[in-house]
This record gives sequence, C-alpha cells and structure tokens, in this order.
Amino acid sequence: MTPSDQTADLTVMISGGFALAYRAVLPDFERATGLAVRTLSGASQGQGPRTIRHQLAHGARVDVVILSNEGLHELTQDGRIADGSAVELATAPLAAAVRTGAPRPPIDTVAGLTRTLAQARHVVMPGSTSGLFIRDSVFPRLGLAGAVRVTMLPRGTDSAAALAAGEADLALGPVSELVDVPGIAVVGPLPDEVQLVQTFTAAIVAGSAALAPARGLIAHLASDEAAAAIRRTGMEPVRWKA
Repeated sequence: MTPSDQTADLTVMISGGFALAYRAVLPDFERATGLAVRTLSGASQGQGPRTIRHQLAHGARVDVVILSNEGLHELTQDGRIADGSAVELATAPLAAAVRTGAPRPPIDTVAGLTRTLAQARHVVMPGSTSGLFIRDSVFPRLGLAGAVRVTMLPRGTDSAAALAAGEADLALGPVSELVDVPGIAVVGPLPDEVQLVQTFTAAIVAGSAALAPARGLIAHLASDEAAAAIRRTGMEPVRWKA
C-alpha cells in the first residue's frame, strides 16, 4: 500500500515513462533504508490537472519528481527544482503497439509507418512529451497532419488501456509505457527519421525537507542495481557517478 502523508518519509511524483522500472526497484530501497515512500503520478507535459507542473503549482507537496527532460525544463523555469539535483536515469525510444493477437503492421520504415498511420482506424497516444512530438512534428513530416484519427489521452497508461479495450487499433508512445501491459503487444520502435529518444530524469523539488532521503532514492534509481529493471522496460540506463 502507498504510505499516507502522515507516514511517508519521502513523496515522489512520477510520469509514466519511468514508472514500471521505478515500481520494480522501489521495494529494495525501502527495505534497505527503512524509509516509507509515497508515490504520486502526473504527466511530464501537457495541459490540465494531471500534469506534474499543474499539481506542483497548485500545492502538491512533493520531494522528488521523475519525468522527461522536456518536462523538467519547464519545472526548472518555474523555479521548482533544487539547483544541481537533477540526475538522468534512462532513455526510452518511441514505439508502437497493437492489441495482442492483432497483425503487426509495418512501422520500421518511414514509408511503412506512413501507410500504417493513414490506414489506422483510431490511434491513441499520451498528451504529454511523446504525443506532442508525434502530433506536432511527426504527422506533419509524414504529410498526415489532420489526416489521422487520433486521441491524445492524459497519460501513456490511458493510451495502453484504451488499446487493450479495443477502443483503438494502434498506440504510440515511449516503449516503457507499452511493455508488460496485458492485452497489448509492442510492434517495435519508430524509424530513426521520426524518432524521439526521451531521457527520464529525477530531481529534488525546491523546498523539500527530505534532502538526504531524496538523494538516496535518486542514487538508488541511478545505480547498477537498478539497471536490469530499467532494461526490462525497454529503456537504457544512463550511467551516473557521484
């Protein structure tokens, strides 16, 4: 169970891209340190109350954030990140997924991806960093701006769930938000020409009173011990030394 505000030693707010690896390695950190970690979720970028930026601006009490570098840049501009506290954890490429058992369409070349998107009944993707990039950069480059029936949902987990429920026939987003999701299967990464490899970074929120636990958690997430869990989610760890 997630600790309450009263019992938590540390509160983390995390976007979907790194969440699977985080959940895999957090129990080891809690056992080793005896600390209780409360975990909240939010989108790296986008609009609305489910973004990390909105939640922090409206009083959410958080010690550590984990999100895309693009989202972190916005928080840094807002003055919400402690100077020098950011540590890059992992990189994740954009990928496509279909429902389990569905034919796997060609997406490994620009021509194949263009045909697949043009023929898709309905595409879902996060309304965060990855979805914004696909909508604003990839679709226009492929000549598909306004030509794809697409729904941008608040989180990558929402996109995966919609695909699994049969509400769409293709989901796009960071590979780490599409692996190990019941009912869907990853087709593969998008072609290099239209690829965005996101970097997910942890940082301490300015004003946090839990500096030592926050630094300890970030070091654990960036450690060799966490690397295997990171790779299992389709990401690559970013090596970091104190």
